[in-house]
Amino acid sequence: MSKPPKQVPLPTRQQLLDFIRESPGRVGKREIARAFHMTGENRSVLREMIKDLEKSGSIERGHGKRFAHPGALPDAMVLEISGVDDDGELLAKPLTWTEETRPPKIFMAPGRRGESALGVGDRVLARLRRLREGIYEARAVRRITAGPAKVLGVFERTAAGSGRLRPTDRRQKMDYTILDADSLAAQHGELVLAEILPGGRAYGLRPAKVVERLGSMDNPRTVSLVAIQTHDIPCEFPAEALAEAEASAAAPADRRDDLRPIPLITIDGEDARDFDDAVWAEATDDGGWHILVAIADVAWYVRPGDALDREAFKRGNSVYFPDRVVPMLPEALSNGWCSLKPNEDRPCLAVHLWIDNEGHKQKHRFVRGIMRSAARLTYERVQQAIDGSPDDDTAPLVEPILKPLYGAWKALFAARERRGVLDLDLPERKVIIGTDGRVETVIPRPHYDSHRLIEDFMIAANVAAAEQIEALNRPCMYRVHDLPSREKLEGLRDFLTTVGLSLAKGQVLRASAFNQILAAAKDTPEAHLINEVVLRSQAQAVYSPENIGHFGLALARYAHFTSPIRRYADLLVHRALIEGLALGDGGLPADSWERFAEIGEHISLTERRAAAAERDALNRFTTLFLADRVGAHFAGRVNGVTRFGLFVTLDETGADGLMPVSSLPDDYYVHDEVRHCLVGKRSGLTFSLGDIVTVALAEANSLTGSLLFQLVDGGHVVPGRRPTGQSPRGKPRAIREKRTAKRRK
Repeated sequence: MSKPPKQVPLPTRQQLLDFIRESPGRVGKREIARAFHMTGENRSVLREMIKDLEKSGSIERGHGKRFAHPGALPDAMVLEISGVDDDGELLAKPLTWTEETRPPKIFMAPGRRGESALGVGDRVLARLRRLREGIYEARAVRRITAGPAKVLGVFERTAAGSGRLRPTDRRQKMDYTILDADSLAAQHGELVLAEILPGGRAYGLRPAKVVERLGSMDNPRTVSLVAIQTHDIPCEFPAEALAEAEASAAAPADRRDDLRPIPLITIDGEDARDFDDAVWAEATDDGGWHILVAIADVAWYVRPGDALDREAFKRGNSVYFPDRVVPMLPEALSNGWCSLKPNEDRPCLAVHLWIDNEGHKQKHRFVRGIMRSAARLTYERVQQAIDGSPDDDTAPLVEPILKPLYGAWKALFAARERRGVLDLDLPERKVIIGTDGRVETVIPRPHYDSHRLIEDFMIAANVAAAEQIEALNRPCMYRVHDLPSREKLEGLRDFLTTVGLSLAKGQVLRASAFNQILAAAKDTPEAHLINEVVLRSQAQAVYSPENIGHFGLALARYAHFTSPIRRYADLLVHRALIEGLALGDGGLPADSWERFAEIGEHISLTERRAAAAERDALNRFTTLFLADRVGAHFAGRVNGVTRFGLFVTLDETGADGLMPVSSLPDDYYVHDEVRHCLVGKRSGLTFSLGDIVTVALAEANSLTGSLLFQLVDGGHVVPGRRPTGQSPRGKPRAIREKRTAKRRK
């Protein structure tokens, strides 16, 4: 008689997670089953456990049905050599990185004897080995492309008369040396683009040569150039694309709906450079509203596959800086034929919307038309006019145009409130540039009801576009926003318990649940902190042909339709509508349908690239503004807590900077990730996310755009601990190798 199979206890969920997270690479079901001695029917239970972990977002599936924790790198991928650390080791980064967080740190293992040395800028296919959480070692399998890599920096003359390049990227830890013959006659303090040269002494600086001079770093207009170069923002249009734009002409009015008798108006910011949406509304006999949203007909001018289209796809979107715009389309279109200028005929794609008095849409109709804007207004002027202080231009528009717009908006806003849209209160900042190009001030960006009016009109038009394309059975580039992952929600719940709030489990999660938390925190000292933590718990919105809805807006379907001048996604939506409704030329070709998933990934990446560049420029402009106030004291709030220090946001300007842990009162500080705080082991002194602090500006580095703060207490700077763990450059090789080996254990 055979013995019954030995019963092996099932691993707990946490044991399973720990095994996957601690494995040096991705693991499959076979490795997991072997590790926990699971056979027979236990394997089916294991499959269900893995499926549950994957569905919750605790692990993710990679190539070949192999699993790892979210954000983990695969066993092999393409890397770019990004720099050199203080110990002379090469660092790399993934060539593509779609996560919201920074990529893990990757050290390149030394090459085998006889292999040509790798340099900054080289791209390699590499095998990766996880050393510990957030740190990997990579070994090159083959070089894909070799430099020369380029680095942006400030050229300086040393006391010895030689040239030195100081990189603008704070992640670049090493300077470069430049010979006179390779300097392109660059002047001291000038921003330059340099090419990294092969060679260099083992412990000296690597050589480079200047390939482009970009102007003096003393000129504030150089700040945006740094962001453009650092984030690889395409800023020069190909000659063919420029020629196509310049050859554009007025679109014919025949076979278009004539919307010129309707007094459509544009409402934008004071500094807006292009006007691609116009609005109008009137009351209907049944107590509801008839709304018209007209959008520039970019699809008429930018046809699939032409030079303009290829360049627009490459850029993905326009990028906005305080002193300039890097547009998706050449100026002849973005500020010309596709800009809805007052009193000029312009082609448009428009949607008529009929809503009831509670803001519910009853029906819609898309048309291809010709329009003439009645006025170009700003948010401030519209708000002043509706509040009873119109100027000479807005006074005649209040009764016939502005009041109906606000009436329709109030109905839309009521529907929005009932729907439970995620309503975070996170102020933005605005850099004011003077006529001399210098920063005059940095202020909070105002937000009026006129802003909300345009937002809600655009959302209504975007929803109608998504619904129409679905009804036509055409491919749609949705704007999707997923629910927060289970892991992030657990982190949020843990945090909320520390401030006396809770997020219920076991319910169908809606954005309104977060609004209840935000409402409970309103007018409390923790309000700003809770808004920040709720924001960080959210998933990132992306473009995709697969519709999963928009969690933040509480919408089942949503697409971007209203800004085709500055977003390629909107142009795709226009083309799908034109083709599906047979509205004429410039529709979506059938051969592009199968590429929608790839296109969605690309334009999601270009959007993140643009956001990073805009944030970088804003930080650099703000740093420049504060550069002459080193030593001054500022009120601020802790907006980030890490093991190496506190990130502080200043109340006055919204500027962000680091208060290193070494500058805090003398103690050993433990990082509590759940409570988002640093706790002094000896003193119990605690610094938490959201704490109000007074800081002194210790350093404003306009080269890297970074600020360093010191804590102030009772009007005096608090003396900190002596910085530890800092290693001077050029230590003997044996010491460096010992430190490296210790770090990798």
